[in-house]
Amino acid sequence: MEIDKIDVNRDVRIVFMGTPEFAVPILTGLLENYKVKGVVTQMDKPVGRKGQISASPIKQTALAHTVLVIQPRKLKDDWQDVISLHPDLIVTCAYGQILPREILVYPKYGCINVHASLLPKLRGGAPIHHAIIDGYKKTGITIMHMSPGLDEGDIISQEEIEILDSDTASTLHDKLSILGRDLLLKTLPSILDGTAARTPQDHSQSTYAKNISPEDEKIHFDSNRRQVFNQIRGLAEWPGAYCIMDGKRLKVWKSYITENVFTGMVNGQITGIYKDGFGVKVENGEVVFTVVQPEGKSKMRAIDFINGFHDSANLIGKILE
Repeated sequence: MEIDKIDVNRDVRIVFMGTPEFAVPILTGLLENYKVKGVVTQMDKPVGRKGQISASPIKQTALAHTVLVIQPRKLKDDWQDVISLHPDLIVTCAYGQILPREILVYPKYGCINVHASLLPKLRGGAPIHHAIIDGYKKTGITIMHMSPGLDEGDIISQEEIEILDSDTASTLHDKLSILGRDLLLKTLPSILDGTAARTPQDHSQSTYAKNISPEDEKIHFDSNRRQVFNQIRGLAEWPGAYCIMDGKRLKVWKSYITENVFTGMVNGQITGIYKDGFGVKVENGEVVFTVVQPEGKSKMRAIDFINGFHDSANLIGKILE
């Protein structure tokens, strides 16, 4: 997306700070419209099963555009290189480290953040996952001034989108990434000419989206069907929800809810086999698993997983943990 060049101060010195794929469209939008003097991102890290050292998506994007890359191990102790670029404005998006006061107070136009929620809702590191897991009907992007507190700064602009039942963490991630780019580019001219709104957050309305932990990935069949359904799609495509079947982990990547109600069965019990998967009893009904991943294997259709059993009829009544 390009913005009206007449309204843009193209001489402003911008430093961008970010790390994951989510931030790439935001950086790309800035590169197309402004002078990005440098990019700050996390250290290269091992990825994948082989642990191969890899640069962050933001570093790869910056290098492709021949932009200077800075990778402080601990920003709180190693912030001088950022200041040496003399930024007029710092834009952050999912950088992954807290900015020290020395950086926060330096830029002429301040430090602003692109956050993937409608603040003060879903402050923290996993707002996209939790927007779905926690049953939100809508979410969005907030452009905000940064402050020492976690996502507590004054709001400059916001734009919301509806969360559909068809959305997963992956699809919502992609929608919000593009929305973040577009809203930032629409908002920046007012920041630079001093006309941007600045609205303090109502801290009494705040909620938090902590980083996903291993405990969050385990399916709790004592939850109701909407909660289980939301958990599964809120953890797709990463890291995935799972249960235990015959002592082995079974990841569940896709599911849907039915209106079926079962009496005389316990939560976690397989209710039946359908043409597209198998049902599992939960607190107030049934969730049908349609895409699963047995331990040590690739993703597959749940019906193919079932067909791999010699006597699939005996699976009905089996209890998952």
